[in-house]
Amino acid sequence: MERASRNRLTARLLPQFAGTTLFDAIARAACRAGCLPRKELFEAWEVARRVRRRFRGGRIVDLACGHGLLAQILLVLDDSSPLALAVDRRIPASAATLAAALRQQWPRLQERIHLVETDLAGVSLHADDLVVSAHACGGLTDLILDRAVAAGARVAVLPCCHDLKAADLGGLDGWLDGPLAMDAARVARLRAQGYRVFTQQIPAEITPQNRLLLAEPMHPLDKPVFAATRTPQDSELSPAAWL
Repeated sequence: MERASRNRLTARLLPQFAGTTLFDAIARAACRAGCLPRKELFEAWEVARRVRRRFRGGRIVDLACGHGLLAQILLVLDDSSPLALAVDRRIPASAATLAAALRQQWPRLQERIHLVETDLAGVSLHADDLVVSAHACGGLTDLILDRAVAAGARVAVLPCCHDLKAADLGGLDGWLDGPLAMDAARVARLRAQGYRVFTQQIPAEITPQNRLLLAEPMHPLDKPVFAATRTPQDSELSPAAWL
């Protein structure tokens, strides 16, 4: 099966997911819904399982969510999260169909998935949130990172559609291609803002824009401590002191 295909998953493909794994169960629900592009299933799954290996619990806030599948898989993987907000400026009508199919498979998701159609900048974020986004196009990735940092929340993004015209490439574009330089500069900014950063990749056969960036606020005790500077004594400035 071509995992990068944008063709919709339908009941005709149910035999392809006859296994007993959690992924197979999610895929069967998506096939019954009959509305999800195949690529979105594999992409959301690969992102969600990597995120949950690193971050547990917290309210899930999926920004630029599309069908909201990433938020729902994160809830399925870790029931300690109380609820999930799936937020986008425009949510496809078929997102409700997909959510209903997933609730039928996992009734515990009832009343815990909220599809919210609004501007991303207007969503209130909190320090204990888990902010995620798969393929927030162009500057939306930076908006999401900035919003998460302002709230002191954990964040995971899969950037795409890099707009290099006004981008901060961190002076790295002489060594790295533009999109990679842009993502490396994002890592540097997060570290400068007191975040611990983890970089991973999902399979390139699903999408060539496969760099996954995860970050969490660094605990004060984990931050590097630099020794206080002092004025050297005259004796330390002599050449003999260097030997």
